[in-house]
Amino acid sequence: MTFDRIDLKILDILQRDATVPVARIADQVGLSQTPCWKRIQKHEEAGVIRSRVALLNPDALGLSLSAFVMVEAIEHTAEWRTEFLAVTETLEPVRDIYRLAGTHDFMLRVVVSDMPAFDAFYDTLTSKIRLRSVSSVFSLEQVKASTALPLSGLIANSN
Repeated sequence: MTFDRIDLKILDILQRDATVPVARIADQVGLSQTPCWKRIQKHEEAGVIRSRVALLNPDALGLSLSAFVMVEAIEHTAEWRTEFLAVTETLEPVRDIYRLAGTHDFMLRVVVSDMPAFDAFYDTLTSKIRLRSVSSVFSLEQVKASTALPLSGLIANSN
């Protein structure tokens, strides 16, 4: 799929605030409402826009412990990977799963209320699937977080 300057501007506006009315987006990108809405629909149908969500404050909900769990696979087979992903998908504290190159095979971002909750998560994870090793690091402070992708370079290079 190709993106022109207008597509990228629309996507940038929406990724920063999905509640912006189509009329305002259209005005900001120099389109009328109908063509703007059609572009948004095209991006939704193509999967470029995956969803529109509200971002919650984890501290306000008592979910203030973030851990990054590094996992080494016990074996490197398609069957183990399928089982690992099936297990981790069922664990609510797991927010993100990354497959890695290097010393570790996967990194999980886990969000829980406190250390006892993390310990319960750890026990559940390690009892459901065999792992070669697991190591965790804990976030002291989230210094920067963004859900927005860096589109400005793409916009500058678009036609």
